[in-house]
Amino acid sequence: MNIIFKEELHMTIQWFPGHMAKARREVSEKLKFVDIVFELIDARLPLSSRNPMLDQIVQQKPRLILLNKSDLADPNQTNLWVNYFREQGHHVLALTAKDDKSVKQIVPASKKVLADKIARDKERGLKPRAIRAMVLGIPNVGKSTLLNHLAGKKIASTGNRPGVTKGQQWLRFGSQLELLDTPGILWPKFEDPSVGKKLALTGAIKDDLLHLDDLALYLLEVFCRFYPEQLKERYKLTEDNLFMELPELLLLISEKRGFKDDYERASEMLILELRQGKLGRFTLDRYEEQSD
Repeated sequence: MNIIFKEELHMTIQWFPGHMAKARREVSEKLKFVDIVFELIDARLPLSSRNPMLDQIVQQKPRLILLNKSDLADPNQTNLWVNYFREQGHHVLALTAKDDKSVKQIVPASKKVLADKIARDKERGLKPRAIRAMVLGIPNVGKSTLLNHLAGKKIASTGNRPGVTKGQQWLRFGSQLELLDTPGILWPKFEDPSVGKKLALTGAIKDDLLHLDDLALYLLEVFCRFYPEQLKERYKLTEDNLFMELPELLLLISEKRGFKDDYERASEMLILELRQGKLGRFTLDRYEEQSD
């Protein structure tokens, strides 16, 4: 069930379908079968795409954070976030799930995380076996793409609609890795409305949960502030245009695209072009603004 409250000033989004609550229980039950957890997050949203419940669910289980979609993210921000997570004591890898070279780093990185366990098993005379891992992440962060690329064939249901990955299954990749695929888990409520907007812009939550013009205005606010040149180039804007009130700027872009004063259509176009990479690389969670 999707629940949404839309208010004039604040937008609180709740999206926690029943199957996600069930997935959370199943993840907790199956943790004992894996050696390591791969926490897959969106490199454009290194904090907003993390599930706040994950620490509670995973507890002391070894973990490797995978910053996926790093080809779409601002590279300077990605480097800062990689260092941030390392300083927090995490093992982290920035990658692109569609890129072979990227994906091949996962097994060596996992062995590094599990070095102590591997050494203990060797001392006990245990025969080396495949690393057993669980991939966890919010919807639409790239789990299915990663699994399909690892396997070299389509094994997981992919789509750009959140929540399409099917129920849990074990998947074997060569002799070194076995993965338990799990549906994405999203937390029940976003305390910060901007988190909901960021997730919606990148497609992690359903479009019909939000007003598209609210999203488009938020997009313009971020790009005017952090990526003005990319915005100017894409929509043939002047420097002065960037200092317009945001609704006026949206209207101007709408007119330039021949939509006249059709806000809704212009908003849809902006969001689509952002997701298609036509506005260039970007990061919505800014390292310099994180509160920790």
